[in-house]
Amino acid sequence: MNPDIRPQDDLFGHVNGRWLDEVEIPSDRSSWGPFVQLADAAEDHVRTIIEDLAAGEPRDEDARKIGDLFASFMDTAAIDKLGTRPVRPLIDAVAALRDVRDLAAFLGEFERLGGHGVFGSYVDTDDRKSDRYLFHLTQGGLGLPDESYYRDDKFAEQREAYVGYLTRLLELGGHEDASAAAATILELDTQLAAGHWERAETRDVQKTYNLMTAAELKELCPAFDWDAYVTNLGGSDETIAEVCVRQPSYFAHLSTVLDSVPLEDWKAWLLAHVLRSAAPYLTDDFVETNFDFYGRTLNGTPELRARWKRGVALVEGALGEAVGKEYVARHFPPRSKELMDDLVANLLAAYRDSISTLDWMTEETKQRAYDKLGTFRPKIGYPEKFRDYSALSISAGDLLGNVAAASAFETDRQLAKIGSPVDLDEWFMLPQTVNAYYNPGTNEICFPAGILQKPFFSPDAHPAENYGGIGAVIGHEIGHGFDDQGAQYDGSGNLNDWWTADDKAAFEVKSTALVAQYDAFEPRALAGEKVNGSLTVGENIGDLGGLTIGHKAFVISEGGDASVEDRRSLFLNWAYVWRTKRRTEQERQYLTIDPHSPPEFRANIVRNLDEFHEVFETREGDGLWIDPAERVRIW
Repeated sequence: MNPDIRPQDDLFGHVNGRWLDEVEIPSDRSSWGPFVQLADAAEDHVRTIIEDLAAGEPRDEDARKIGDLFASFMDTAAIDKLGTRPVRPLIDAVAALRDVRDLAAFLGEFERLGGHGVFGSYVDTDDRKSDRYLFHLTQGGLGLPDESYYRDDKFAEQREAYVGYLTRLLELGGHEDASAAAATILELDTQLAAGHWERAETRDVQKTYNLMTAAELKELCPAFDWDAYVTNLGGSDETIAEVCVRQPSYFAHLSTVLDSVPLEDWKAWLLAHVLRSAAPYLTDDFVETNFDFYGRTLNGTPELRARWKRGVALVEGALGEAVGKEYVARHFPPRSKELMDDLVANLLAAYRDSISTLDWMTEETKQRAYDKLGTFRPKIGYPEKFRDYSALSISAGDLLGNVAAASAFETDRQLAKIGSPVDLDEWFMLPQTVNAYYNPGTNEICFPAGILQKPFFSPDAHPAENYGGIGAVIGHEIGHGFDDQGAQYDGSGNLNDWWTADDKAAFEVKSTALVAQYDAFEPRALAGEKVNGSLTVGENIGDLGGLTIGHKAFVISEGGDASVEDRRSLFLNWAYVWRTKRRTEQERQYLTIDPHSPPEFRANIVRNLDEFHEVFETREGDGLWIDPAERVRIW
């Protein structure tokens, strides 16, 4: 803490100031703080689990696969001996393409094996019919983090470095004129980026819901052979019988780019995608080239992570729930789950109480909000049923083959959902993940075991600390059910307008005020840059509601008589959990693409809470002072 910074002026700086001045970010990290520290600890635990499972006898099939996959990644002698041979079939397939329509067939196979093409695709519930799964299509195809990187002058250096990276990568892949090809790829990327929606616009859940039949999709983007793509992806006629197209204008634009760009240019672009996808699993020169751009240049990270850490990440990506089952047995005591059940119940009760006192919402809409709260599904710690990996084949001597097999296994698992009943018990995070989520399509909040540790939560902590940590996080995730996106979904997970017109207008006035407040914020580490209030509004509403309700729930848990000292402790722990230091490169990238505000503004959202001003006795002129009439309070 820095006692020279008053909490009334800057709560984040007061709690974290000396730490920010003195801490050194580890050389293999782009940021540091409680989130990353807990992730590092979980990584160590998982490494031990992997090694124990690999060495233990007798081993079940999951244990063997975990050990063999990790061994295939750690066997650098075999990787060096093979060179580029594991990726040669894909390189040859690119060279053999006869016309642009062949590209679709190739991309189906490539994406099945873990690659990325000219768009993104995923399977999720239908936003208007949540009892079924749909294939979703979204804009994509870029090698840089966002479309703004291709047009904004402030990213000119990154564009230049991107061309240098592509040149080196293509040289390693044996391209005869790598520098010319790299320039061509940047030009093609730029053409694709010209059709992208701006990032804040992609948050509009109404604009991005566009249900189309296969015939309508083919009419929208006729230059792409959708049938060949789906066949090679591993799908069927049912896969795109109906599909949700998130940014239709991008796919119309893509069709014109496919028609106008020569095949040889596409071959260079595809070769770079193949090499980039395989690079982490090839020889050190590929690994280093890839890391130099995506790690050092874009995120400012000086040092590549140790090989065992990258191996752990691979195992978690391929067999994460098999590892998670053992992680829970070793590191998540039953008492934690019981206490979390109580916390969640208190938070939901606090939300209900808060809604009852809202002066801007009518009783009609309040009743519907209560109905939605009543259908929230909390998931705590770990899934009731862990994933079945019996169909996944893993060999200790074939790293890239294992990567492809794991990707194909997951592709098949996802595609098989279409036409099947929605699995409400599925988890979208691993138990060992240090994070949490709200899913509007199933109206569920999920808190994996990994985040249920200090400073977020501890069975032995003072309740004020738990409510300022995980309590506010629970409130945040519940709040996503009522943010600018989530408030448009009903309790069944469907886009359904349950608001009166006047209530919706009142909500939008408050949301707009929060957007304007955040638009004015300038990060302390990026002079002259500003937060994008429109991009971050959903997370800011989550933070605002989460902390407000976390505080209310704590007071309720104390019988309505919580001391000023304890309430101060709650706010201090809230600021502590956002203790984060980032490298400048990552700070700049996140300011452009991340829907979360920089951590300092997440902590200092307290400026909007009457409760904060009360317990810290703020006055006009203090740094966090806002006139009561201008404070934004939604939930």
